[in-house]
Amino acid sequence: MNIPRHIAIIMDGNGRWAKRRGLSRTFGHKTGINALKEIVKAGNELGLGVLTVYAFSTENWKRPKKEVSFLMNYLKIFLAGYKDELIKYDIRLNAIGQLRKLPALVRQELNNVVEITRANQGLVFNLALSYGGRTEIVEAVKGVVKDVEDKKLKPDQINEDIFSSYLYTNGLPDPDLLIRTGGEMRISNFLLWQISYTELYVTPKFWPDFKRPDLIKAITEYNHRKRRFGGIKNAG
Repeated sequence: MNIPRHIAIIMDGNGRWAKRRGLSRTFGHKTGINALKEIVKAGNELGLGVLTVYAFSTENWKRPKKEVSFLMNYLKIFLAGYKDELIKYDIRLNAIGQLRKLPALVRQELNNVVEITRANQGLVFNLALSYGGRTEIVEAVKGVVKDVEDKKLKPDQINEDIFSSYLYTNGLPDPDLLIRTGGEMRISNFLLWQISYTELYVTPKFWPDFKRPDLIKAITEYNHRKRRFGGIKNAG
C-alpha cells in the first residue's frame, strides 16, 4: 500500500456524535481525543510522514465561552498527558495557526511539548490551532510585502515556492490526502493554498467513531485515485 507523505484531517462531528447519544458536547470532545490518539499512533505505525489535524479554527473562537474555555483547558491537559507517549513512539509535535491567541498556559505547555519532541524522527503530528486558511494567506502576503520593502526580496523573485515559504506550513509537504469526517462537503477554510491538488475523502462517520480501519480504508481509496496534477496520465 502506498502511504501518503502527508494526510490532513478535518475532525468533524464531535458535537453531533454526542447529541445523538443524549450526551454533552464536552463529552463528545473528550471522546474525540481518544480517536485522535488512535489515528496518530496508526499513522506513525503505517509510516506516514505528516498528519495535520484541524483542532481549533479561527471561527471556533465564536463558540460559547463555556465551550471554548473547556476546549482550551482540555487542550492543555491533553498536551501535558500525551507528551510521554509522543516521546515513546518517536513522534514530533508541531503546531500552526495564530498561536499567540491561545491562553498563556496553553501556549506554554504547547511550546514545551514541541521543544521536547523536536528531535523525534517519526511522524510529524501537526496541530492546526486558532487556524484559518484565509488568515494564513493574508499573513503570508504581509510577510512578503515587508521583505520586499526591506529589500530582502525582489518582486520578480516571487513564485509559488517562495510564497509557500511564508506560510505556516513552511518546510512541510502539501497534503496528498484530505479526510473529512461527519459527512459535510466543504473545506471550512482549511489549508486553502496547500490543498490545490490534494485528494479529498469524505466519510459520514463522526470523528469519535473514526478508527484505524477507517484510516486504512481512506488510504486504500487514495491508492485507487489517478493523480494528474492538471495533466493527462500516460499521454502519448
